[in-house]
Amino acid sequence: MSASRTASRTRSTSESTVELELNLDGTGQSRSDTSVPFFDHMLTAFAKHSLTDLTVRASGDTHIDAHHTVEDVSIVLGQAILEALGDKSGISRYGDALVPLDEALAQAVVDISGRPYLVHTGEPEGFEHHLIGGHFTGSLVRHAFEAIAFNAGLTVHVRVLGGRDPHHIAEAEFKAFARAFRQAKAVDPLVDGIPSTKGAL
Repeated sequence: MSASRTASRTRSTSESTVELELNLDGTGQSRSDTSVPFFDHMLTAFAKHSLTDLTVRASGDTHIDAHHTVEDVSIVLGQAILEALGDKSGISRYGDALVPLDEALAQAVVDISGRPYLVHTGEPEGFEHHLIGGHFTGSLVRHAFEAIAFNAGLTVHVRVLGGRDPHHIAEAEFKAFARAFRQAKAVDPLVDGIPSTKGAL
């Protein structure tokens, strides 16, 4: 595969402005400034563990809620992934990862299928209401994965197998997703063309 798997996307609404650049064949370098510190932390983890170079600059109405900014950044990230993947020729397509963070354990499975779908289970009761870092609501974890999966055309399964600390649970989920995506996007020298019997993904 000789083509550069990079993308640059922007999105501007009355709620947020997002500028994003990525390189799927990077080394995990990242710069993230979304004005939502915990989300910056998760984007950094995603870049590092998926070996995707990522630059994100975003501003939004975080004085109201972090929701719009997290959602819009995730939409743009998904769109950029889809663009950078190109025709998906030669990729492994599937990835699976099981990642611990102290007491937390999360599993993610990714299929670069062209069929957007998210199955997200196992977060403990009340997790969605917890403020992580004082600004990021636990419910935004699922929301971010949903926006990424639907805009990138990914089938994603994420499940929490254990955990107590909300920070650890969320971070284990993002790292598991990143590791699974890293496997799925990887170029496999044994794959000839599109890895699908349909001939398209």
